[in-house]
Amino acid sequence: MVRNEGIRFVSSSIKIPAASSWPPSFRPLLHSSLFARHTLSFHLDRAKEAIHRFLTSLPNKWPHPPLLCLSSLAMARPEAEPNPRRHGREDEERVLISEVLIRNKDGEMLEKADLEAAAAGALKSCRPNSALTVREVQEDVHRVIQTGLFSLCMPVAFDTRDGIRLVFQVEPNQEFRGLICEGANVLPSKILEDAFRDGYGQIVNIRHLDQVINSINGWYQERGLTGLVSYAEILSGGIIRLEISEAEVNNITIRFLDRKTGEPTEGKTKQETILQQLITKKGQVYSRLQGKRDVETILTMGIMEDVTIIPQPTANPRKVDLVMNLVERPSGGFSAGGGISSGITSGPLSGLIGSFAYSHRNLFGRNQKLNLSLERGQIDSIFRINYTDPWINADNKRTSRTIMVQNSRTPGTLVHGNNQSDHGGLTIGRVTAGIEYSRPFRPKWSGTVGLIYQRAGARDDKGEPIIKDFYSNPLTASGNAYDEMLIAKLESVYTDSGDRSSSMFVLNMEQGLPFLPEWLYFNRVSARARQGYELGPARLLLSVSGGHVFGKFSPHEAFAIGGTNSVRGYEEGAVGSGRSYAVGSGEISFGMYGPLEGVLFGDYGSDLGSGPTVPGDPAGARGKPGSGFGYGIGIRVDSPLGPLRLEYAFNDKNARRFHFGVGYRN
Repeated sequence: MVRNEGIRFVSSSIKIPAASSWPPSFRPLLHSSLFARHTLSFHLDRAKEAIHRFLTSLPNKWPHPPLLCLSSLAMARPEAEPNPRRHGREDEERVLISEVLIRNKDGEMLEKADLEAAAAGALKSCRPNSALTVREVQEDVHRVIQTGLFSLCMPVAFDTRDGIRLVFQVEPNQEFRGLICEGANVLPSKILEDAFRDGYGQIVNIRHLDQVINSINGWYQERGLTGLVSYAEILSGGIIRLEISEAEVNNITIRFLDRKTGEPTEGKTKQETILQQLITKKGQVYSRLQGKRDVETILTMGIMEDVTIIPQPTANPRKVDLVMNLVERPSGGFSAGGGISSGITSGPLSGLIGSFAYSHRNLFGRNQKLNLSLERGQIDSIFRINYTDPWINADNKRTSRTIMVQNSRTPGTLVHGNNQSDHGGLTIGRVTAGIEYSRPFRPKWSGTVGLIYQRAGARDDKGEPIIKDFYSNPLTASGNAYDEMLIAKLESVYTDSGDRSSSMFVLNMEQGLPFLPEWLYFNRVSARARQGYELGPARLLLSVSGGHVFGKFSPHEAFAIGGTNSVRGYEEGAVGSGRSYAVGSGEISFGMYGPLEGVLFGDYGSDLGSGPTVPGDPAGARGKPGSGFGYGIGIRVDSPLGPLRLEYAFNDKNARRFHFGVGYRN
């Protein structure tokens, strides 16, 4: 934090006598505050020099009693000149003091006894009937000033019948009667009220004021704000005036740099696209923490390789210019990859999927995303076009829009088993198109609404439509080769943070809209929640999910239970498929070596007795139990794609199974 050496603190109520009223060889020690233009040591040096001038002006035999009665410590002959060669010796020579008093500048007793006691209590060396050196007197002057209660402290010696009387003439600070604070645009008034409330009507203590100023500066520092108390003074009448300097953002400049040379270049991204993402705005007090969050926000857009914010001074010391240096990533390109389908349970390589995609991450220079992807396996295939505008027209709700078109073919084994002797491998073909709008609506909460059209039906391994399975059970709800539906979607998501030990809750509702007689009418509600706990070096993760479907729906849309992301120890969908379901899971993970983690887990799932209510009862026809549990151990390794999971599980039927997955469980 910037310290307050440059802060000035002066008291307009301190009356400094004219120079002619004080002997030229000595000047009173004036202490404005710990923040005066001249430091405390400067004033103490002045006092020491004045005492030296007096002593060097005396006869060489000054310790003899007759000479001690000739003058006082505060007076000296004007024509005397200091002799630097004698200072060191005289600092150590002692003068016998018979009496020590605390008085005001007029030589009278102080009105408040507690102030006199505070000044007397600060004296360590100056005691009655003690022999004192110049250094000891100077140190006690220092101690009186450092109590923070006095604006003036002057040692004066008087000759008396009984010896030398040493009087410390002090002037207390004013009583605190009010506060004026200027320039504090973001500092809450309660901070000032709490700091000064108890001191009202009390003598201003400069030490306490120093603590208050440091606490104010600390408030700015803790919040990353550029601000501090730059000036302070005590006005007549006991009014404290604080002037706070806050560095306001004057201008924000966007500068693109070449990713190879680092030289300024022309960027592809619109400047307004960057500026709308920033929390920091022109006219705000500059916050370093807020600037750091802005850098992270720009990086999460996915279109920049590097982002830095550099503050620049301006002609106005209370303002700052910000220069944001940006290095853009290539905006588009092709990619290829692979994965594993969770819906394929047989064959050594049948679950492998290859993918090919083209993406443009900064369409029109507005951070809009366009993705075209193709995934292909021995059975699976998905072709998808996805367009996303992450912030529509910079509206103040940060609403995003996604338009999606998809044609997919996925295994039907999740619900209908994997041994269709009359039709071979059964797959579900879907053509889907829709639009979704999403936005955050509360801290940690976000919501999505959408409208989706879907046309889905079953096909055999030759691609021919089928309407009944091996057991002559229907594969569609309408009895046609395809079921059509228009779905209104509503989803709400709560996330505490990105850490897996945090809380998460997702509520999803889909409503079928029967605008045409053949379109399905149903309501599908599902929810899932997760809560993590730190248990020393280990983590406990508890999760639960469930759902229910009302109305008429396709059999392949039933909730499938069992598998890598459900009940481990079972094949995909082998526990059951129902109109309703509930799955619970508990995991304890612990670090092993570097990115390697060990896991102990247990899962339980049930269709809640709803299997027979699914059209055709596909689970009952295949002898699925409807409920089951699994447990086991596993290892995880962090990777750029997410955790790679290898798990070995046992189920309640005494079967055992390996599971491999990428990413966290749903």
